[in-house]
Amino acid sequence: MDKYLSLIFLLLCISCSDSETNNNSVYFAGEIVNATNEYVVLYKGGKALDSTKLDGNNRFSFQLDSIEDGLYHFNHEPEYQYVYLEKGDSLQLRLNTVDFDESLIFSGTNEGVNNFLLELFLAQEEEEKDMYRTYYDLEPDDFKAQIETLKEEKLKTLDEVQSETGLSDRAYEIAKASIDYSYFRHMEIYPFEHKRKLRENALHNLPNDFYSYRKNINYNNGHLNYLRPYYDFMKSHFGNISYMTCAEKCGIKGKAVGNQLHFNEHKLHVIDSLVQERELRDNLFRNVAFNYLLKEHNQPKNNEIFIQKFQKVSGNNVHIKEIETLYNGIRKIQPTEEVPNIDVIGFDGERISLREVAKNKKVVFYFWSSADKNHYENIFKRVTELYSADASLEFIGISMKTDEKNWKGIIQNHGLNPSKQYRAENFKKLTETFIIDKMNKCIITEDGIIVDAFSNIYSTL
Repeated sequence: MDKYLSLIFLLLCISCSDSETNNNSVYFAGEIVNATNEYVVLYKGGKALDSTKLDGNNRFSFQLDSIEDGLYHFNHEPEYQYVYLEKGDSLQLRLNTVDFDESLIFSGTNEGVNNFLLELFLAQEEEEKDMYRTYYDLEPDDFKAQIETLKEEKLKTLDEVQSETGLSDRAYEIAKASIDYSYFRHMEIYPFEHKRKLRENALHNLPNDFYSYRKNINYNNGHLNYLRPYYDFMKSHFGNISYMTCAEKCGIKGKAVGNQLHFNEHKLHVIDSLVQERELRDNLFRNVAFNYLLKEHNQPKNNEIFIQKFQKVSGNNVHIKEIETLYNGIRKIQPTEEVPNIDVIGFDGERISLREVAKNKKVVFYFWSSADKNHYENIFKRVTELYSADASLEFIGISMKTDEKNWKGIIQNHGLNPSKQYRAENFKKLTETFIIDKMNKCIITEDGIIVDAFSNIYSTL
């Protein structure tokens, strides 16, 4: 009898172990109509957890043994969107890339919170337009009342979803934070947008309780680090605090910030004093560094001072290599520097250095990608206009992230001169070398020397 009892106990243990494993595993799958890429990649924060290839029916699936309950995002180039996952979930989605967000729908476990987050995202996109059209015109008390009304409507809907589907505490927390911080952000940027829209000379006086929500801000909630409304709020919040601190102590009252180095030193200090959560802290510091360096690209001495101060407060930042790459890249494309020696591929398949392309002539390098038809068609039209105005300029197009067949088809279909078109061999290296942060960017060179590496194709060249 003891032997049988021991065997039964062992089988029960194995059964419970299997059940626990199954309860922890997550199945996430879906169908993508009009796929734009072969792969779907699942991320947790900034880390790729897994990738899978679409099958012949444009379906994908992930089987995850165990995960942390929380917010993830899936990427199907060039688009991405949230997905909330918990242990034991079986969740499916369907979307059409022609209307990626609008067509996306979830079904299965936790479909309630996922569809709510998606609908909230779409609703807030529409509200964003109303904010700039009319709401920022309102006086402070009226604006705050409007924000409270919108926020309460969303919270009421969330409570209805909660009562219908029984969201977990974590799911409810993330959904509520998505509502709260979205509207908190509008409160943070209101004074500046109100001043801009009404063309006032100084920031509006605000009621004492205007920022009353700030007492409930959590600067160190790791579950929210990659929630877009939370992170966007933090960026606006620290910009606001830094400006107000500087206005009070440094005498810039109501005017534009004149000294970007000084202002961004305030930002570094405020973040350093309030945020301890490592991932959020690193991301916010990175945001300050990128914004400053790209805006002040023509101030090499100040940039050096900024980098030194940045390293003091965030020298162990996980993004430090990326930030230093940006800093060094900007330093190497200042006026009078030689065009970087980076290879591209010509229409005939030959590899050539851009330094060679730029020799003995005045060149305007512009950039385009097959991923955005409206953009590249507008770019081609603009280049034609510029060439008609000044035929002494040679316009050289560089295509980024475009496969060869598609690239050649676009060139031929739009009647472009193949000898003036090149394709990036290494997209990452090209963007890092020429600091391509905006696709309207162009680079002006003369006799292989940089004249302006931060010009805009739609500005006067």
